Formats: sequence, structure tokens, C-alpha cells
Amino acid sequence: MRAMAYETYGGTEVLSEIRLPLPKVGPGEVLVRVKCAGVNPVDWKIMAGGLDPLMDVVFPVIPGWDVAGTVERVGIDCPEYAEGDEVIAYARKDYVHGGTFAEFVTVPVRALAHKPASLDWAEAAGLPLAGLTAYQLLTRLRTGKDDTVLIHGAAGGVGSFGVQIAAALGARVIGTASPRNHDRVRELGGEPVEYGDGLADRVRALVPDGPTVVADFVGGVGEVTREVLHNDGRHASIADPSVLGSGGEWIWVRPSAADLTELTRLADTGRLKVPVARTFPLSDLRAAFELSQEGHTPGKIVIEV
Repeated sequence: MRAMAYETYGGTEVLSEIRLPLPKVGPGEVLVRVKCAGVNPVDWKIMAGGLDPLMDVVFPVIPGWDVAGTVERVGIDCPEYAEGDEVIAYARKDYVHGGTFAEFVTVPVRALAHKPASLDWAEAAGLPLAGLTAYQLLTRLRTGKDDTVLIHGAAGGVGSFGVQIAAALGARVIGTASPRNHDRVRELGGEPVEYGDGLADRVRALVPDGPTVVADFVGGVGEVTREVLHNDGRHASIADPSVLGSGGEWIWVRPSAADLTELTRLADTGRLKVPVARTFPLSDLRAAFELSQEGHTPGKIVIEV
């Protein structure tokens, strides 16, 4: 099979197209023929060695954790799926090796869900990692209809899902964003507020008693969070482990078939959109990573395989 891979840590220069045999399909796994694979910042951060202290790596590494495709082969004891099923997954495994920027990838059924019928392949591939990150943080904080949620980074890749999911959970949503993205936050179901100096005052003007839930999807906002949080509020971050010292939670997204299925339900009922900024062919993964590294893309970057 064709795949994009690297043999050593580095920048985009270490990526190259290679040929590999089809991966073996173990018990509890299916082999997915990849239609599209979503690009996430963690992909190139791993390539640069950023997770080396946390995860074992087996070179050559095929990067990529998001996938949308069809089931090519079913392993032992996988009654939930059959050949030809359209599926999506956050396909992170216990070590870094065989990712989704390839023609085929094996996925444990614990990470797999049926593809939302309402999304095309590119949109479906952009949903799992970012969508699960937002969903798991908000549900861990028991977000519901009685809450006012402040989302730091509401126009970003994870934050845009957070706004939609919090609104779907029935909460009032306030989202920080630059003025050029305020209309986007409104379209997602949130009330925009400009980030930067004076943010705490602007939040208090909207919510005098403070938000009951604060979701940090950008990092570096701990002081503002503590300043505006309701006395009985809950908060969590995906980017700042220091929240553990102030009663918050530090969230690292987990593969979850059940959670991903809930996201597909939200998509198919019209409450969750997946904006796709740009697609690239598999051979242009370097260019896709470089665009992601710029950090200003209003939507998902997706590889078409």
C-alpha cells in the first residue's frame, strides 16, 4: 500500500511516500480502506518528537489519527461491522507507528463508529479527534442546560466544535475570538467576546456572576479563567496542566466508540457542522502540515486518499 511516512524525527522534510505491506488485522480490529484522513497539530508535533517522553515509537511512522473510510476486512470477534461499512475513527493506538495517512489502516472497534450520513468523506474525516476532545471535556465537566460556558479559542479547530456541542447540550455559550471571527462564533451558536487585555471585564459584563463552566482549548488563559469563574464553577484545559493546581481538570482525548457515535448523531440531526478549509492529495502531506503549522486555517485540513 502507499503511505506517507518518516524514519526519524524532524520537520516536514523527513516525510516521504513509501510502499508497505497491508497491516495485519488482529482480534477486535478492522482494516479500513482510507477515503480521507484529517490533519491535526498533534500529527506534526509527534513527527518533531514532541510526544517522545510519553509514547513509544516504532519507525517508520505513518502519521495521522483521524480517518474516514470503508471496512475492507473484519478481524476476529468484530460482530459490529461488516465489509463495506462506512466508518470513522480517532484511530490512536498505544504506540506510534501505523497511522491514517495511507491507503489502509487497522482500527480497534473500541475507536470506531459508523460514518454520519449527513457528512461527506472530507467532513467526516475532520470530526473525530477535535470533536471528541471538545465533547469529552464538556461532558467531563457535566455541562448542561443550566450552565453558562466560556470557551477559550472558540473559532479554533477544537473550540468551534466546543461551541456547537455546548449549545447542543443546552448551555449558554460565550466564546473568545478575534473580531474577524465573531460572526463565525455567532453562526456556531455562541456569543463572541474579544480575547486579549480586558477579557475578564468583558466576560463579567456578559455574565456578572461568572460562567459556571470554562473550557480552555488554547492554553495561557489560567489567570483569566480563575478571575471570572463562578464560585461553584468547573473548568478544564487541553493545553495547560497547571489547571490541576487550581481545581481544574487536564483533558487528553480518548478513543471512544460511544462518544464518537454521539457526535455522529449530533451531525445527522443538524446540530454539528464540520467546516473543511482545504483538502490535499496524499502525496502533498508536507504542504498540508505546513499549512496546519501556520495556525490560522478557519476549518479542517483533510488528506484525500
